[in-house]
Amino acid sequence: MLCDAFDALKEGNPFTAKDILEETLSADLENKEVIFTLKCANFWCDSFRRVEQMQNPYQKADTLLQNWKHFEEFISSIDGTQYEQGLFAVKRGVFSLAMKNYQSVLGENISAHKSEILCKTGLCYKVLGNYEEAIQLLSEANGLVQNSAEILAELADCYALCGEEKTAKVLFREAYFIEAQQVDTTFLESELICRLIKQVEQLGYKKQVLQEWIPVYGVLYGVFNIKRELRALEVGKLKQSIFALENELKEAGSDPLILIPRLINHYFWLIDHYVAANGERARINETLLKIKLLDSNIHEKYTL
Repeated sequence: MLCDAFDALKEGNPFTAKDILEETLSADLENKEVIFTLKCANFWCDSFRRVEQMQNPYQKADTLLQNWKHFEEFISSIDGTQYEQGLFAVKRGVFSLAMKNYQSVLGENISAHKSEILCKTGLCYKVLGNYEEAIQLLSEANGLVQNSAEILAELADCYALCGEEKTAKVLFREAYFIEAQQVDTTFLESELICRLIKQVEQLGYKKQVLQEWIPVYGVLYGVFNIKRELRALEVGKLKQSIFALENELKEAGSDPLILIPRLINHYFWLIDHYVAANGERARINETLLKIKLLDSNIHEKYTL
């Protein structure tokens, strides 16, 4: 009976799953896996009812992805991560439905939003395990919109899941440099990035502050260790960004919890440029001193 409920959830039918689970539970009141799976089915019955009332397929798909974030919080609150079979079944049903809705919009004349839809469709393919199709869609999205941290992070995750860690490291580092706050960690699955995120979380950082420290510790822990040489225009923009961040940090009312790790990450990129360009040691030392003044602990770890 439990297998029948899993099949219903995989097919995106939590209503049938709920009926099966309630019948199963009546014969086995103490079965914790049945109780957990029933809670999942109830959660998605409520969600699917709301989604079914929507007319716009894009809105339906987006709502499913947003509800998945709430679902993960719900799972954490009831400590249900050990019931992998049920979670897998729910994930398959939810993301298959979201993917179908996104695909139905792709054929329309929506050039203004095409990159976003391609990205989210690719995300669904990734979650469902079709990494090749996901990479194809995400690459197409990246070709339409340059410098999207969200797209690059999803693309990096796919490459990591395919075992292409070198490419993944380059793309993750790039994404977090462009805009750390745009990287949605909810849907990242590869061990490469999830392990790093967990390590930084264990240091006590949370939410937006956590996002800014991930690339800093990515460098310190050797995860973001694949570098690329910057073009002259990029070097100019990097220096401008550093100047702007330094001035913003001096302003009253600024948020040093966000600005300090962001500035340190920019300094890391500048030092990498100086090293790659065989720059003067004095410039490197000057930048290292700036890091030390911001956070002596980070400076110590970086220079070991």
